[in-house]
Amino acid sequence: MFGTLIKRKLSDNQVANVFINSIFESVDNGFQEVARLINEDPAFIECPNVADEDNGEFGMIVIVGNLSFLESTFEAEQAERVENLIFEKLAKIYQLELGAFKALVRDYQSFIMRVNHPSKNWIYGMSKAVFHKYKLSEFQDEYFKRMQAPNPLFLKRMDEVMSNFIWNWDAFFKKYRL
Repeated sequence: MFGTLIKRKLSDNQVANVFINSIFESVDNGFQEVARLINEDPAFIECPNVADEDNGEFGMIVIVGNLSFLESTFEAEQAERVENLIFEKLAKIYQLELGAFKALVRDYQSFIMRVNHPSKNWIYGMSKAVFHKYKLSEFQDEYFKRMQAPNPLFLKRMDEVMSNFIWNWDAFFKKYRL
């Protein structure tokens, strides 16, 4: 009982590590199911054949989406410290210079905002980004293919999927303190 009352204190570095490890674990363990759901989605008249191991674009979309929520969770100063640590660690993982990795993240953020315009809903934007990054338009019926727009029913289903890849800060703060 006392274990649930006493919250473990984490440093910014530990928060960054937990955040990165959890995101990679969820993408590594979950993308096979995501690919299956996309490949079997009734919105497509032809199977997109998204491969189980083709999770690179998806992983970046999940990272960028979660970083956008990070800024609204912490005070500005702490969010900046944690975000900088995350950038440093991810740059090493992706074997990029820090500036190049930050540019990559900013490119993904811009892409998500562009395909999501005028909506400001990040989960919806992440779903649209998956649609465009995996070039799913060509597998839709002629109407949506001509419009170069995702079928809204597919987006609704993908929103549910993407919401499972968003970091649960409420659960985190019930267990840890900073």
